[in-house]
Amino acid sequence: MSNSNYTVSALKYRPNSWDTIIGQDNIATTLKQAIESNQLAQAYLFCGPRGVGKTSTARLFAKAINLKHDPNLTDFTYNIYELDAASNNQVDDIRNLNDQVRIPPQRGNYKVYVIDEVHMLSQSAFNAFLKTLEEPPAHAIFILATTEKHKIIPTILSRCQIFDFKRITVADAKNYLKIIAEEQGIIAEDDALHIIAQKADGAMRDALSIFDRV
Repeated sequence: MSNSNYTVSALKYRPNSWDTIIGQDNIATTLKQAIESNQLAQAYLFCGPRGVGKTSTARLFAKAINLKHDPNLTDFTYNIYELDAASNNQVDDIRNLNDQVRIPPQRGNYKVYVIDEVHMLSQSAFNAFLKTLEEPPAHAIFILATTEKHKIIPTILSRCQIFDFKRITVADAKNYLKIIAEEQGIIAEDDALHIIAQKADGAMRDALSIFDRV
């Protein structure tokens, strides 16, 4: 049997709506309310362990911000800019980002910049980014994500709304795995799903990876 169309569960079931964000209900509710009430901050910091939904939530939030002001928007290429600071952590990378920030959106009201693993930025890159964060243009919103909040310099922290993502509970992980098993037509015992959820140690992505291997 060909597996050329096989997609790992961690990608296949990556959150694509607010309802599919597992275990972070309070954060999802707060972000949705911020959009609905037009009370958006210019910088957010999503902190927490790996595999708990920080980047997925950032992408959903970025799209929802854009759709609020342009419901017909389908191409987010020019409205959402993603930077992986783990591999783009030098001052030149941030200068390029700063150049992008000055350009207003072609459609909609906002351009959203998602910077993953932001703690990996070099000191000079942090300093270059701080200048933009201190006086961002009105159309720019920054969403920073990190697994190591303690490595973020205080001047950056003080300019962000901080959201602490928690580890996914065993119960939440097990219930989501049960939904996936039923969707795929897999017979799975509750005890087996419970063990997988325990082994994942709070990371939904790890739970899905173990589920695939089993």
